[in-house]
Amino acid sequence: MGTIDDHLTDLDAADRAVIDGVYAIATEEVPEAEQGKGYGMPALVYYGKPLLSVMRAKKHIGVYPFSPAAVAAIAGFLDGHPGVSLDKGTIRFQPEHPLPVEAVRALIRARVSQIEAG
Repeated sequence: MGTIDDHLTDLDAADRAVIDGVYAIATEEVPEAEQGKGYGMPALVYYGKPLLSVMRAKKHIGVYPFSPAAVAAIAGFLDGHPGVSLDKGTIRFQPEHPLPVEAVRALIRARVSQIEAG
């Protein structure tokens, strides 16, 4: 897989807008993050560590912060949000129900704290 920009190019407009929106929030929170890879996926990278990957899967959009603890840290933000499921290190949602902005911000902050502490 290539860069985030390459991944976005191959998506339909609706998915691209939702995924790009998550990345926009992440780069607003961490402007020094760069495009790279994490576990072979296009990702934002911070201090050489994967920060976040957002990808279209067959039945959902997946957010991968490369940290089960970061996912757990924002579970409360997503309680009752339609179409969201959490798994170890993964947040899945439907494009018609994008993640709340504050949940994305909290996720990014949690992951940045881990990277900076590690």
